[in-house]
Amino acid sequence: MVVLAKGELEQIALPAVQRAAPPLADVPEVDLAAAWSGGAEGRAAAALAVAAACEEHGFFKVTGHGVPAALLARVEAAAAAFFALQQREKEAAMSAAEPGSPFGYASKRIGNNGDLGWVEYLLLGVTAAGASTGEQSGAPLSVPEEVASRCSFRDLLNEYTVAVRRMACSVLELMAEGLGMEESDAFARLVLHEESDSMLRVNHYPPRPELKQLHGAVGGGRVTGFGEHTDPQIISVLRSNATSGLEIALRDGTWVSVPPDQSSFFVNVGDALQVLTNGRFRSVRHRVMVNSVRSRVSVIFFGGPPPRETLAPLPELVGNGGRRRYREFTWREYKASAYRTKLAENRLCHFETTS
Repeated sequence: MVVLAKGELEQIALPAVQRAAPPLADVPEVDLAAAWSGGAEGRAAAALAVAAACEEHGFFKVTGHGVPAALLARVEAAAAAFFALQQREKEAAMSAAEPGSPFGYASKRIGNNGDLGWVEYLLLGVTAAGASTGEQSGAPLSVPEEVASRCSFRDLLNEYTVAVRRMACSVLELMAEGLGMEESDAFARLVLHEESDSMLRVNHYPPRPELKQLHGAVGGGRVTGFGEHTDPQIISVLRSNATSGLEIALRDGTWVSVPPDQSSFFVNVGDALQVLTNGRFRSVRHRVMVNSVRSRVSVIFFGGPPPRETLAPLPELVGNGGRRRYREFTWREYKASAYRTKLAENRLCHFETTS
């Protein structure tokens, strides 16, 4: 991994350095291979495990996912190569996007509401191409030509996106089955819809070796890479290199550190899924802290519904006479509201019912 030239990411003041790291998380683990090849009993057990993890934590680790290890390694290497480019070359990728578009390259500034982090990233739109057949010949990513011309990883990311979206939809089917829903594709079909509003984000957290020098060799210091937040979409599927940094908040507000596992994926429940399940599934609050002499690279697929999709608690998850915790709204409406707020704000509170 490459360390950016001094000063390239240091033009903006970041949040204060923190000292203590939280304890390690006991992350629930689900083996998809057992769900796929373990017969009806194996699938039922996996579905119940997924539902339990979503209810308690809103977060779990997926093994046996079927995405080739060689593909993961190639994507990681290609991402590192992109972030190793000169700053002016990476910024050309940002200027390639349409005015006002969130897509392209950015660093330090997260959104438009003053949030900052020790991160640089590439945000790409995902279309429905390749979703119905699952064939790797599909090209789902909307990648500006300026990006593609500077780093030849567009084809790799397309292959990665098709594979991870397929896996994410398998997980969404298990979620529905674990809830006892009649239609196992109740969630997955929103992500597979031809107008699905999905994204792929490639994050690079450069190292801060001076933190250890400033705050002592034991523990060192920590600075915010990506501030605490929940994901607005239905599901987020993350894979990172072997560098730590991801932390999640438990139900009691305690923060715990997620041990990295570059051979596995981590799944987050998003705000939209919390609404659809009437609060049964929990949208997990998470953040990334930088405290290492090593770079952290992560790739996240965000599976979202179509912009005009109406979101509300599904009737079979409310029950007769049950209270709906959220009012009806469209994904476009929620997304617009969420993007007007700072990262750490509770975005769903504006859509809760009062009685």
